[in-house]
Amino acid sequence: MKLADPTALFDHAHVRMELLRQRAFNLRWASVEEGVIPLTAADPDFPCAPEIAEAIARYASDRYLSYAPAEGLLFFREAMAEFYTARRDVKLQAAGVMACDSAAFGIMAVCKAFLNAGDEAIVFNPVDFLFKHCVESCNATPVLWDMPLMPDESPDFDQLKDMISERTKLICLCNPLNPTGKVFTRDELKQLAAIADQHNLIILSDEIWSDIVFEPSRYVSIASLPEAEARTVVVTGFSKSYGLAGLRAGAVFSVNEKLVEKVLNASDQRSTVHGCNVLAQVAATAALTQAQPWLSGFIEHLHEMRSLTVAGLNATPGIQCAAPQGCYVAFANIEATNMNAEQLCQKWLSEAAVAVVPGLPRWFGSRAEGHIRISFATSKTIMEEALDRIKNCMHS
Repeated sequence: MKLADPTALFDHAHVRMELLRQRAFNLRWASVEEGVIPLTAADPDFPCAPEIAEAIARYASDRYLSYAPAEGLLFFREAMAEFYTARRDVKLQAAGVMACDSAAFGIMAVCKAFLNAGDEAIVFNPVDFLFKHCVESCNATPVLWDMPLMPDESPDFDQLKDMISERTKLICLCNPLNPTGKVFTRDELKQLAAIADQHNLIILSDEIWSDIVFEPSRYVSIASLPEAEARTVVVTGFSKSYGLAGLRAGAVFSVNEKLVEKVLNASDQRSTVHGCNVLAQVAATAALTQAQPWLSGFIEHLHEMRSLTVAGLNATPGIQCAAPQGCYVAFANIEATNMNAEQLCQKWLSEAAVAVVPGLPRWFGSRAEGHIRISFATSKTIMEEALDRIKNCMHS
């Protein structure tokens, strides 16, 4: 697909509101009352790339939807290996890739593979609640490492060193970091890798946001570093970059194929209790091999939405918001409003008909307190309307 204007598919005219209200759940359009704008779950308001839909239709038209291998279909695993070798400088082979039903399950499978009861895992604070949930599901203990709340600041690596004990087995890296939007530099990743190497720790690298990075930041996969590749297991998915949340398509991979074999054994996919469905792998393969022009247009659109959102929030009384380096969420400080996150979110919902995510410990950890998270993966029309409603609400 060649587009004269790569952002053309992200005009408001392409947002199918009638379908979003029927199909977009998880705190989004189908979960809120009529008239509410949900800037909540990180899921685009736009239809996926047409190449992805066409690939699904072609495959399904043959009417054979048979079992796939436990580790995933070979064409999907080859596409993953080629993409990450070419675009992330990760020396990946298809044998080091495992398909799974979402990045969320991938995180759980990695935790099950490398954590036993009584073990400890380093988990960022703030970060998406899934890391803490998955560690605790293995009867292990999450040890929370404070992350900077400003995306351009570095974490305290001396603090990390002091937190590691003989029970520590895993470091959970989320890069780019949801919710702050931090993109880790190569030097920061090297420091993390050196500590992991010193203490013989596995690195779980959640890279689901790795396509959504804003200039001038540059994404570096820790799996591309020679000092980290043998101990890193990457988890990724296709919901953020390609709008495929409902297909539950994910992958776990490593340059060290023995690590992926261990994850596959822990995943229960060989028993058929779990596994990635065939159409999800077809869609993900099309995303990797055919949908890059669509993705480029999406990222260009998100640059504009980031500027619009950050400027609008900073023009709102009591709100301070730094521009994220990655992710399409804004993490705004609301302390000057003299309301806590729950109070402010309720005010915006009831008075402005705008839903956002409060920075509560159960969602992101204790350091998210005094903040809210806003997704801007929507059209300019919707974002401008939401920001106007919020500003009017705060001025009233």
